[in-house]
Amino acid sequence: MSFKNLGLSEPLLKAIALQGYKNPTPIQEKSIPEVFAGKDVLASAQTGTGKTAGFTLPLLQLLSEKPVQKRRPIKVLILTPTRELAAQILANLDQYGKFLDVRSTVIFGGVSANPQITALRKGVDILVATPGRLLDLENQRKLSLHEVDHLVLDEADRMLDMGFLRDIKRILQLLPKRRQNLLFSATFSKEIKALAGSFLHNPVLVEATPENTTVEKIQQKVYRVDKKKKPQLIIQLIKEGNWQQVLVFTRTKYGANKLADKMGKNGITAVPIHGNKSQNARTKALSDFKKGKVRVLVATDIAARGLDIPLLPHVVNFEIPNVPEDYVHRIGRTGRAGANGEAVSLVSIEEVPLLKDIVKLIGFSPKTEEKEGYEPTDVVVPKQNQNNNKPKPQGKSRHGNQANRNKHKKYYGNKPRRKNT
Repeated sequence: MSFKNLGLSEPLLKAIALQGYKNPTPIQEKSIPEVFAGKDVLASAQTGTGKTAGFTLPLLQLLSEKPVQKRRPIKVLILTPTRELAAQILANLDQYGKFLDVRSTVIFGGVSANPQITALRKGVDILVATPGRLLDLENQRKLSLHEVDHLVLDEADRMLDMGFLRDIKRILQLLPKRRQNLLFSATFSKEIKALAGSFLHNPVLVEATPENTTVEKIQQKVYRVDKKKKPQLIIQLIKEGNWQQVLVFTRTKYGANKLADKMGKNGITAVPIHGNKSQNARTKALSDFKKGKVRVLVATDIAARGLDIPLLPHVVNFEIPNVPEDYVHRIGRTGRAGANGEAVSLVSIEEVPLLKDIVKLIGFSPKTEEKEGYEPTDVVVPKQNQNNNKPKPQGKSRHGNQANRNKHKKYYGNKPRRKNT
């Protein structure tokens, strides 16, 4: 199958060739004809499978085939969970639409709205947006969604994880009832299926890979190590392996800052990227990382969503994610577009249950080993000992449920206590 066989126009084929792409990926091969056919699409596509081109290419062509309206109302709305992903989609639209008379722009929070409002006033055919900023500008009557013909929800699972469900429902109310809907998600959870059922009409199901599986070309490895030894272990792994480009995941913003600082003190250039960083700081951090000026990017899950880093060789889970699906998203940053990649996870004794959930999700156990000098010594405290170590209730409150009252009797007996007067 070639892009030409998919029915793409010459201007698009020319732009694709400039990007060095020769053949469509499975998700592109399956989704592009369905978008051309005007059908609603429910697609399961993981990061690195080329899903963005799966909807941007056909939508660009559909718009280019229609007469250009003078005021250019918004015809395509693409919703994304993060600023980085929104910016990346706009970059793809600009690349693919290089030889077309189609105008695109992006709006997201964390930066001044004035330049975005100016772009909207000039008229745009395709709007890429995060939900919050979109609703803000719509409330200010800076944009209208009344003429949208195509809606795309990209990385819908992450949008739900980030609490955007209410915003999505509000946005759906602002759109025309007759439109084409495309929903892309890495996982098909119950929540995603419920969302899809609420607004997709007889959708075509498109799956590029089996549900919730990880990319085959990613070599996955687990190091068992005590929590307190993790910082030094990751520093040694980077130095010993001479890793020059590493994306490291932490659970918290504070953890990202602390680890990046620790690496800097050990001679490894590292920069944190998370929600507390300004958009300019995040953009610069990513740019420096891609250019090789920074060796390690330490990120939280939300900040890393949508990062497009070609041929990224190493991803490290400094801390195991609480949600097993996030593991799939994290390691999907490497092994993109058919390239090989390595995903290393540092697992402490407290995180073993989280690792078991991941193994259950992906269907196999990654290779597990211990690094000499970093063998784990921590052990799980038996539940009985955990109970014995719990502080005994002080018995000040006499309210609550029956269980609490029973505890009160256990420590203070059945004799009624004198009321305070």
